[in-house]
Amino acid sequence: MTLIRTLFAFLAVSLLAVVAPAASAAITQDDLLPVDEAFVLTATAPARDRIEIRWKITDGYYLYRHRTSVEAGAGFAAQPLQLPKGKAYRDEFFGDVETYRGELIATLPGQPAPDADSITLKIKYQGCADAGICYPPQTRTVKVALPAAAGEAFVPLGAGALTGGLLGQRPQAGMDALPLPAEQAFGFEAIAFNGNELLLRFTPARGYYVYRDRTSMALESAAGVSLQAPRWPAGKAHRDEHFGDVTVYFEQAEVPVPLRREHAKAVQATLRVTFQGCQTDGICYPPMTRRVTLSIPAGAATPASTPDVPAPAAVAPLPATAIPDDATVSAADTPATAAPIAADVERTRPPEEVLARNQRGATSLLAALALALFGGLILNLMPCVLPILSLKALSLADSGRSGGQARRSALWYTAGVLVSFVAVGALAIALRAAGQALGWGFQLQQPWVVGLLAYVMFAVGLSLSGVFAIGHRLAGAGHGLASRSGAAGDFFTGVLAVVVASPCTAPFMGVALAYAFTAPTPLALLVFAVLGLGLALPFLLIGFVPALANRLPKPGAWMETLKQVLAFPMYLTSVWLLWVLGNQRGIDAVGLALAGLVLLALGLWWFQRVRFAAAPLQRVSALVLTVAALVPLAMVHRLPAEAAAAPTADGHVTYSAERLAALRAERRIVFVDMTADWCVTCKANEKAVLNTDAFRDLLAEHDAVMMTGDWTNVDPAITAFLEQHKAVGVPLYVMYPRNGGEGEVLPTVLTHDTMRQAFERAAR
Repeated sequence: MTLIRTLFAFLAVSLLAVVAPAASAAITQDDLLPVDEAFVLTATAPARDRIEIRWKITDGYYLYRHRTSVEAGAGFAAQPLQLPKGKAYRDEFFGDVETYRGELIATLPGQPAPDADSITLKIKYQGCADAGICYPPQTRTVKVALPAAAGEAFVPLGAGALTGGLLGQRPQAGMDALPLPAEQAFGFEAIAFNGNELLLRFTPARGYYVYRDRTSMALESAAGVSLQAPRWPAGKAHRDEHFGDVTVYFEQAEVPVPLRREHAKAVQATLRVTFQGCQTDGICYPPMTRRVTLSIPAGAATPASTPDVPAPAAVAPLPATAIPDDATVSAADTPATAAPIAADVERTRPPEEVLARNQRGATSLLAALALALFGGLILNLMPCVLPILSLKALSLADSGRSGGQARRSALWYTAGVLVSFVAVGALAIALRAAGQALGWGFQLQQPWVVGLLAYVMFAVGLSLSGVFAIGHRLAGAGHGLASRSGAAGDFFTGVLAVVVASPCTAPFMGVALAYAFTAPTPLALLVFAVLGLGLALPFLLIGFVPALANRLPKPGAWMETLKQVLAFPMYLTSVWLLWVLGNQRGIDAVGLALAGLVLLALGLWWFQRVRFAAAPLQRVSALVLTVAALVPLAMVHRLPAEAAAAPTADGHVTYSAERLAALRAERRIVFVDMTADWCVTCKANEKAVLNTDAFRDLLAEHDAVMMTGDWTNVDPAITAFLEQHKAVGVPLYVMYPRNGGEGEVLPTVLTHDTMRQAFERAAR
């Protein structure tokens, strides 16, 4: 009973290992508080010769001591800033630092000029969230009133001063205005002017402006009604540091937007508008999105001959160069309300709209299924799958190749592939629905899964080497597990094919998987099933096309030798998995796994010796030895994760969102490489392209930086980056151009020509 309880405990820990580490994977920058809410700043002068600067720090956030400074303007001879001792902290970027949580009170002593009644302070600070995302360095220029010699009242800059300015009070003379929240800096309204036109109104606050060409808009949930190109009013020409010659609006701008209608009926819709703006001589805001619910009345259907001029469909993400070093304000998805339109709204879509929508959905599904089929087919050519395919080809040749046997063998193999693909897909979809941001190959981020796969590959190798067999034929050494004949062997070979294929991503798979992870569950599972069908297709053809089956070699004595030879690719696969395990949990994990493999080999060998013994105790002892091999895996899972090694080559840095923003602000070309030790495609690209002198020459020639993110273990920051680029897993390669534009996602399989052309585009 103790052993059974131990096994159940091990299974429970294993399940938690899959779910718990990914619990924070969905954390993104959108979850952060605005910086002025995370770190509430106040400044007071309790005496003429002493100023106190106070930060109220929200739970879950912290400030750096070494990134905090205060400079006093003319009229105050300041002494060094006095900061309390912080908490020692080992920081990923700055090394050994001190941090503050809860509250920070800094004192700036000094001597004011005799006639000074106020001083201007330039306050700099930087902080982070425990979620692993840091704000850019902040600068606030504030004015603090000094008390009279007798201690008259002072004027503080605090939360009240901040919100007071936001409510329309103007800053005092000589004081720089703090940036407004995006909702107040940029007003937005929209109404349905009539059934064929919307009217949008952008209202920047005084001292702010909106970009015309950084605006996109779309109608949501409005089947048969779409936006045409907006009719922008004349704006002001502006030479922008980041975007070049652009048109901006400093005053209120009203923008008519014609509608293209496939029918005349009234509709209820949501207008989504994304735009971007800046503070004059101040910060630039990230793109902000507003949604407005509209009741669009009945209107005239657009004639078929009318040319389609669609509205701008997308705005590129904010380049890091648009966020200066002095401040940041975040805003996204802030709601807006539209003026109501008195009109009868038909709540149900007409049949022709439903038909059109279904036809578009069917087209997307068929495209995804076609890509899934081709992706699964190409997966057969990936190096991770070839050892298992050799086993399957051998089993086909070994079966005598009668038509019925070939078809049954192919069908059972296909069943194993399909069941495994659908099972992995269902697990990924279930975890994503529970809030986990997971992609293809996610299971290999769990050390116990990697170790268990190493066990399986090692056991297959032992079976092929003749150490043990499963079945009722003593002479059937080497016919165990995947190599045994019959339905079970064919099915298990299909399962193994999917297991070893999970670290690989073939061309076309990415698009198909991206569709699967956003489609309804039945359609998503269908995509996974078609991926499996593509992987199994070659052997289905061999089983059902006699001309192909006849080309296989005839069975003979040579097959036993080949079986034993094929054991060694299985051993090598197990060695590779142990290497991955070592990168995840260190050399101690490798030692524990090797001890487990010895126990596994001993148990399987002893099982072969006593399988027909009369005494049941001998068979039980073999089972106990085999199960005991799982104990080291449970111990491996308790080991701490290994820190990813920092790149040492020139022009190579470790990925972080902050470092990427800083490099882009310097107008550097940045090549982001998201990889993992268990990703076979990643390692093939590194060997063939990324770790070559030719690639290093490209980096040097373009003064570019290669930024590497290691997703071997669960990493929420990298997961957020993958989600941002709609990637379903690694590898992911993104090239960011010098001019601050949107990053270009490169193909999964790289070549030198691909990289050279990508660098040339980024340089332009």
